[in-house]
Amino acid sequence: MEPLPGMRPRNFDRKVRPGITVLLDDSIKLVAGKRVALVTNQTGVDEKGRRTVDLLFSDPRAQRAGVKLVKLFAPEHGATGTADRPGLSDERDEKTGLTVHSLYQRRTMAPADSLLQDVDVIVVDLQDIGTRTWTYVGVVLYSMQAGERRGIPVLVLDRPNPLSGAATEGAILDSALANPSYPTATGTMNGFAVYASPLRHGLTMGELARLFQANLKMGTRLTVIPMRNWRRQMWFDETDLPWVRPSPNMPNLTTALLYPALVPFEASNVSVGRGTEQPFQRFGAPWLKADSVARLLEDLSLTGVRFRAERFTPDKPGDNKFAGRSIPGVRLEVIDRERVQPARLGAAILWALHRVHADSLKLTLPGFDLRMGSAKVREALVGGADPDAVLDRLLPAVVAFEKDARRFHLYR
Repeated sequence: MEPLPGMRPRNFDRKVRPGITVLLDDSIKLVAGKRVALVTNQTGVDEKGRRTVDLLFSDPRAQRAGVKLVKLFAPEHGATGTADRPGLSDERDEKTGLTVHSLYQRRTMAPADSLLQDVDVIVVDLQDIGTRTWTYVGVVLYSMQAGERRGIPVLVLDRPNPLSGAATEGAILDSALANPSYPTATGTMNGFAVYASPLRHGLTMGELARLFQANLKMGTRLTVIPMRNWRRQMWFDETDLPWVRPSPNMPNLTTALLYPALVPFEASNVSVGRGTEQPFQRFGAPWLKADSVARLLEDLSLTGVRFRAERFTPDKPGDNKFAGRSIPGVRLEVIDRERVQPARLGAAILWALHRVHADSLKLTLPGFDLRMGSAKVREALVGGADPDAVLDRLLPAVVAFEKDARRFHLYR
């Protein structure tokens, strides 16, 4: 994949191997002779791009060990990661003939107890993107809870944090908003606001699972299959692993890096570039004075990024914002990824938009706060407080989280 601006030469001379490869190479005994329920999607592949589904179903190592793949589950966006709507139906996997049970209806769901009656172990293989608001993290937690309820062990096959594991920043989700409860048909869980962590958490999916188990006092029989050769300083394009779109609007690493800055505005009347080739790398609206907002943002001298006024036209956007309309917008250009701080960037954008468009900007609550993480942060920014000062006040809590999270690190 094309590297981000600011990529510096590293001394990483070994290729990263994801959890599925490690499982098959030297930990196959954990699933030997067992009936496996696999929670995965298009991101569940090995270093050669081979699906975890196929490897557990027909790879000679799995067959010799007597692995029996009996259930498939897929999160938001479906098994192939192309659906951009709620209410996903079950699918059929052509290679295995198994039904792929949808875990995304009105909201993210857990594997149903009724579908786990003939299962000996739940295996989870999903790609995180390093941001608290990612629903696949909710799927991991809910799968762990399902395993705890049914007395079924859970294996999480680990994958890289695309943004590296070296940075933690942003508002910690207000504990009054966080909801890690087991999802029910009538519940209000959403899968993207499950734990009080910073917007950019700096952990892998396996490390998050370990954190959930300990800090939520879960009785899940959890095993994390770690990667081989991953280091915390690594960005995804340094792993030699294939980039598979984790969602329809996550085409590359640049989008993944800027996503934390713009994801709160999904709960607003601002387009975040869905329906364009650069989703989450731009924002716009028909009422936007793009030159004024871009100038305000440039004046803040935010590190690692530049702003440019432009026009763009969303084509069949999944959020239905301004479809087919040419609208004024602001483009975010990464010039040094190591210095970009997405949480500060998002705070600055909210501050600038409200300063120029206090009457036109509409935020949907509590959706905006669930993504940004804190009503107090939002209120301070729309009240005109300096974005850097607002984020600086969060640092002690972020440092405390990072210190606690080190207990669950699997990599240096």
